[in-house]
Amino acid sequence: IERPPGDTAGCTFCHTSSEERCSTCHQRHQFDPKVARRAEQCKTCHWGKDHRDWEAYDIGLHGVVYQVNKWKPEQFDFSKKLSDADYVGPTCQYCHMRGGHHNVQRFGTVYTSMGMSMADRGAPIWNEKRDRWVSVCDDCHSPRFAREQLQALDEAVKDAGLKYRETFKVAEDLLVDGVLDPMPKDLCPDWSGQHLWSLKIGAYHDGEAYGGKTGESGEFRMSNCTDVERLCFGSVGYFQTYIYKGTAHGSWNDATYSDGSFGMDRWLVNVKQNASRARRLATLERKVGITWQPEEFWKTGEWLDELTGPYIVKNHPGKTIFDLCPDPGWLDPHHAPAEEV
Repeated sequence: IERPPGDTAGCTFCHTSSEERCSTCHQRHQFDPKVARRAEQCKTCHWGKDHRDWEAYDIGLHGVVYQVNKWKPEQFDFSKKLSDADYVGPTCQYCHMRGGHHNVQRFGTVYTSMGMSMADRGAPIWNEKRDRWVSVCDDCHSPRFAREQLQALDEAVKDAGLKYRETFKVAEDLLVDGVLDPMPKDLCPDWSGQHLWSLKIGAYHDGEAYGGKTGESGEFRMSNCTDVERLCFGSVGYFQTYIYKGTAHGSWNDATYSDGSFGMDRWLVNVKQNASRARRLATLERKVGITWQPEEFWKTGEWLDELTGPYIVKNHPGKTIFDLCPDPGWLDPHHAPAEEV
């Protein structure tokens, strides 16, 4: 959102030109259902650091079965409708578009934000969703096996959440103690045109000590922020997602070794190391009477001036993106009925 178009071609390709169009999956000029039923068709959009679906499936148990058998019609007959499919292993479509149902979210698991936050598993809507998910696994496995896999997913996300919270707590203490370098006020404005702390996210770090008013949230920064904040973003936005996606798709290597739980370990250590150095340096500066002023390159620069935040501040003084776009559709929590989601 905040970056110039040249930086975000990979984002806008899926989230504007391709999103929710028939030709995204059925391929323009071809529109062959046999093509749309192949797992690779999802690969165009559903891969990458923060939504690692294809990689998790491809090197997981089900993906390996698919890759070594997909050219054998007796194992994968893509001429059949999805509701009639009898595959030796599941494709993305078989599980997530059950019987040809086109509301993919209907057959997702119970976590929100790509696995970065947990949900109340006792709530009726999630119980219904879990039962629906078990009914898919039940085609090849026992219901008990399916529920055990969901429980394993719960535990993996819960363990990742422990590292998530510990990592963010280290960053929080640096901000509150005033030794985060640079502090939010010393940066160019975020994409909304404000100077709230990027990790002031909802209930995690609410209150005016983190900038802004109570109830206001900061905007995740992937660039032009402290290394600690960037590591926090990477820990939850990338590695916790690997854990969730890997476990959900039977890709244990992804969930653990590649950049999953081991990756979160590394990022937590890095954040602690950064925090230790920042505090030692701040102590030395106080002793010798140094009052540090952040460098100007945090505030302005040829590339920074192209970002959304500086543009808003320059052209719409006193406004934020929420003033200029008071009701963008993606901020509307009622965009779809709960029973459909």
